[in-house]
Amino acid sequence: MATVCSVLLSQRGHEVVMWGAFEESVDRLIQNRENRRFLPGVQVPKNVRLTASDIDCFENCSMVLSAVPTQYMRDVWQRVGRHLPPNVPIVSVAKGIENNTLLRPTQIIADVLSKKGKLRPDASPRCDWPLAVLSGPNIAAELARYLPATSVAASQEISLAERVQSAFSTEWLRVYTNDDVLGVELAGATKNVIAIAAGIIDGLAAGSNAKAALVTRGLVEITRLGLAMGAQEATFNGLAGLGDLITTCISGDSRNRRVGEQIGKGRRLAEILSSMNSVAEGVSTTQSVRELGRRFGVEMPITEAVYAVLFENKDVLAALSELMSRDPKRERTGA
Repeated sequence: MATVCSVLLSQRGHEVVMWGAFEESVDRLIQNRENRRFLPGVQVPKNVRLTASDIDCFENCSMVLSAVPTQYMRDVWQRVGRHLPPNVPIVSVAKGIENNTLLRPTQIIADVLSKKGKLRPDASPRCDWPLAVLSGPNIAAELARYLPATSVAASQEISLAERVQSAFSTEWLRVYTNDDVLGVELAGATKNVIAIAAGIIDGLAAGSNAKAALVTRGLVEITRLGLAMGAQEATFNGLAGLGDLITTCISGDSRNRRVGEQIGKGRRLAEILSSMNSVAEGVSTTQSVRELGRRFGVEMPITEAVYAVLFENKDVLAALSELMSRDPKRERTGA
């Protein structure tokens, strides 16, 4: 996503610096101008400056885009945060929940930078730097091919959300604004868990009826958690919720759906992850979402089933059978 955003922003006329944590990877990118590991075939424009230097990566910056996977975000911001100029807005595009702390990406950044005390998972991030989120149905490989897409810029400061909207909007990327940071981040994280389940359905060749039911009930489940934590229901029915969920559950480029599909076909999780060249955020996030559900007293049967398959070696057919044989219920919104 960092590569795609660097291309998009540079084409919009912005001066862009892309920082990487590993000097060897940055050197290869400088030589090839192509992110062959994560986004082969996409050229990084020559006017995008590439660096692994912690000291000058924020030089003269007016906005920072954080595209580090959630489980690595704390270490990265502890490394580079001390070089960050004051009052520069930070926009996160990561989708996950940190294990152990159960914090969302903007909360992790706030926790590292401001050190204002321990945050609760449902709390608003308190930070001396303005924070925003860019999320939605945004498969990077499609964005890189300039296929039409939409996104949501969310911030508690509507002026910042509008600034992000202006910076990223193009003829092929339409950006909406939102003030529900909690809902947008939570939706982006939890949909990856449902995507793994959708992939398992695909791997089992269980059919379109089963997948439609899974996605529908998955949306109910993650909305229920969001409401318990204080998010807005409309967010989960919008682009950051339903839109992103549909994309991640059906796209052949979805890493989380692919992980689930391989599990449905009988492969072991460790084997699948070792063969991937990118991060499937949903695997780690499943642990966090399960814990959030239990902490907030929310029933999350699909998340519990995915957790059992991933981390307790539960047979996928047994997990599916148990979901199908749960006590009969009346369908209603949010239940």
